[in-house]
Amino acid sequence: MNDTADISAAVTRAPGAPVACWSCAGPVAPEALFCATCRVVQPPRAIDHFARLGVPRGFAVDTRALEARYFALQRQLHPDRFATRGPREKAISQSQAVSLNDAYEALKAPLGRAAYLLALAGQGIDDERTIRDPDLLVEQMERRETLDEARDAAGVETCIGAAVADAMSIEAELAAAFGADDLVAARRATLRLRYLQKLIDEARARHARLLGEG
Repeated sequence: MNDTADISAAVTRAPGAPVACWSCAGPVAPEALFCATCRVVQPPRAIDHFARLGVPRGFAVDTRALEARYFALQRQLHPDRFATRGPREKAISQSQAVSLNDAYEALKAPLGRAAYLLALAGQGIDDERTIRDPDLLVEQMERRETLDEARDAAGVETCIGAAVADAMSIEAELAAAFGADDLVAARRATLRLRYLQKLIDEARARHARLLGEG
């Protein structure tokens, strides 16, 4: 099963549909960390990353609020809180912590958030190993050529600045595309951003090497 199918298959339960506590069998919201009845930690349920972190599903996310929410939830799962608990509760708390970390890592950056939203909609980009869009191919070749022609740290820094500005523009396109539920435009913009981010990472690594050689 590919990554998109894995994500789609995992999100099978509506966030508000209650599940049974493994300890007391009482009703528990699937996104809850603890049972409201017996206060025992709950295993991570089959819900999407947005529900797990308690934020609305969408591209436009308040990243500061997302970060604050993530750390607040992780504090509730700190190992010190489970020092006197049994092996099962300790293991479940660790599993919850891993699931929250995975959710935060997927949503904290625009590229990861866009890719995840597309995967939820069955439009994953993980299988895109080559550029099939001629315009996108030309665009990336021109960017690569510009970077290759930069001979010193200052030139590479200029390339980085231009690429970062372009990335911000693409992020605005993504916000508009997802806001209009235009998955075709969102998918193309996500692919553009993925290749651009790769270029930025390579350019920053080259910039660091050039500074080290200077």
